[in-house]
Amino acid sequence: MNILIFGPNGSGKGTQGSLVKDKYNLAHIESGGIFREHIGGGTELGMKAKAFIDRGDLVPDDITIPMVLETLKTRGAGGWLLDGFPRSMVQAQKLWEALQAENVKLDFVIEILLPREVAKNRIMGRRLCKNDNNHPNNIFIDAIKPNGDKCRVCGGDLSARADDQDEGAIGKRHDIYYDTNTGTLAAAYFFKDLAAKGECKYLVLNGEGSIGSIKDTLLAQLP
Repeated sequence: MNILIFGPNGSGKGTQGSLVKDKYNLAHIESGGIFREHIGGGTELGMKAKAFIDRGDLVPDDITIPMVLETLKTRGAGGWLLDGFPRSMVQAQKLWEALQAENVKLDFVIEILLPREVAKNRIMGRRLCKNDNNHPNNIFIDAIKPNGDKCRVCGGDLSARADDQDEGAIGKRHDIYYDTNTGTLAAAYFFKDLAAKGECKYLVLNGEGSIGSIKDTLLAQLP
């Protein structure tokens, strides 16, 4: 099974994607993770990507697309959940062309809805566990409030990403996501149109629910 998942920063798509990945034994391919691997490894592509990420800008397609497609063909050979890509209409079109050329079927596209202001507040309150970034911890959400400075799931140390505390950087990321003309929502709607033609199935979830309720709704719509 091959799945794309869309949702603004702060919508919980990383958490939901991790749950789906575990249930169906999929490779969770997350564009940020691919970037971090390259940045940590000091590759030329990684250093170029880092300069854009640090400014809160979109990494150009000529850097992003080769990284993602290579990973789909290697780590994702047995099925994948792709998170954080595509982020623009152009990337969506190029990804679809590549999947068609490789005869790779796209089974489901998931979109998590969340108002922009709610998403911003969630980002500024989230904390990352050193053991697993997908462990949900947020100082502004009672249901997943951490235990002081320790992860509520495993007790690991928590930290906040610097760009999560930068309202300007958050605004830039959300400008890209909520853009329905050329941005990430435009990419999502590109696949929504394909779903209307029977090329895949398109699922829409309310991101304002609890982690458990969103999970139950999602899994009920998957085989």
